[in-house]
Amino acid sequence: MSTRSRASSSVGGPKGSGSASASAVAQPVNAGRIAAYVLFFVLGAVIGAAGALVQGGWIPGGLLLALLGAAGLFYGGSRATGTRAGAVAPAAGWLVAVMLLTAARPEGDFLFGAGVGSYAFLLGGMAVAVMCATLGQRSQPGGPAARLGK
Repeated sequence: MSTRSRASSSVGGPKGSGSASASAVAQPVNAGRIAAYVLFFVLGAVIGAAGALVQGGWIPGGLLLALLGAAGLFYGGSRATGTRAGAVAPAAGWLVAVMLLTAARPEGDFLFGAGVGSYAFLLGGMAVAVMCATLGQRSQPGGPAARLGK
């Protein structure tokens, strides 16, 4: 009987490890977090529209300024919320605004030209969004220094 009780206690790991690690990884969705995601989505749309205007105005500097503004918002959203969704929300707003501005209208007007700068803004913004969304999150404070599950 004693070997069975030892085996069952060693399989479960340290006392309370299962529930503590699950709660540290999964963060609850609350009204404040949802409001932050909506705010970041709207800010992403604003940054996308502003970047579309700036990127063609000052030839290399406008493109860099537009991409740096987008990168700052995506990274800041990720750090402010502590989740990767914090970077995805402004990136989705940015993408919606940019795609709406690239569509040709019946009058024949559209904001983006067919130059290299426009394509660099579109592809560069998408690349920056992916990089900011896939950056590793900082470790949780108060956690063990060693990796568990070896």
